[in-house]
Amino acid sequence: MDYFEIFSLPRKLTIDIAALEKHFYKLSRQYHPDRFASKPIAEQEAATEQSSLLNDAYRALKDPIRRTEYLLELEGVELEEQSVKATEAARASGEQKKQIVPPDLLEEAFELNMQLEEMKMAKKMGDDDPQLRADLEKAKANFTTMMDESQQQLTTLWSQWDAATDIDDNTAKDRAKDGMVALLNRRSYIRNLVRDVNEALE
Repeated sequence: MDYFEIFSLPRKLTIDIAALEKHFYKLSRQYHPDRFASKPIAEQEAATEQSSLLNDAYRALKDPIRRTEYLLELEGVELEEQSVKATEAARASGEQKKQIVPPDLLEEAFELNMQLEEMKMAKKMGDDDPQLRADLEKAKANFTTMMDESQQQLTTLWSQWDAATDIDDNTAKDRAKDGMVALLNRRSYIRNLVRDVNEALE
């Protein structure tokens, strides 16, 4: 069973979180290990496994980004930047994980990287450049706004996916899917930029 099936949900992205939580607690009680303490070992192990799967499903579905990534995974899409395999491969090779730079951010990302290098050099020299710090704070605010905007755009794509699912329109589903992949990659890249700025400002 996939995570949606566990909670008797269709593969849609707009979810009633309160109803999901209520269903989760109901199933949690059903598979709680204490209820199987006097049962044979095989039943105890099956209940423990089911309880673990239930927890994984709930964590994935209640978080909007993880829910979107999971649905895309079910649809055969593996987001390179978010994939565990990509992270492990990067660690094993000692290389940086592949970054997909959104074309419209190339110039801003280049400028930011120059500022981050300047900040690194200044820290090594024991200096603190107030203007550089102010520029980085401004860049951080700008990228944070982009993150907020990407969340709004994602919500729109959820609605498009759900509507296409209702009428079984594969063309519209593919369009929404492509949009979500591009948006999640963009969001991941921006999140990494914000993280780099935060580290530089520490």
